[in-house]
Amino acid sequence: QVQLVESGGGLVQPGGSLRLSCAASGIIFNIYGMHWYRQAPGKERELVASITNGGTTNYPDSVKGRFTISRDNAKKTVYLQMNSLKPDDTAVYYCHARLTGGGYWGQGTQVTVSS
Repeated sequence: QVQLVESGGGLVQPGGSLRLSCAASGIIFNIYGMHWYRQAPGKERELVASITNGGTTNYPDSVKGRFTISRDNAKKTVYLQMNSLKPDDTAVYYCHARLTGGGYWGQGTQVTVSS
């Protein structure tokens, strides 16, 4: 049984930081590309960070320089360090494990940026 369990979300003030974690089980973690997506109310789900099985990272311009994705293959965990948070970063954040042809999603963790 495959599980991706996100944690670390919460309420933070603008300019603050949060670190999200996604713990995987039931998959050969180190062969998967890992991704963080987010979805705000009324908006489509969007990709915010990716890391390949080899450790190459990629970010959209909206978060580049503020968000950092990393992975610990021994712990089967992927992280998202989010700094300089803005109200526009408010969303449910989802972890996604992907191989060619398919993948798995976590249940999401809420991040709210508000004063």
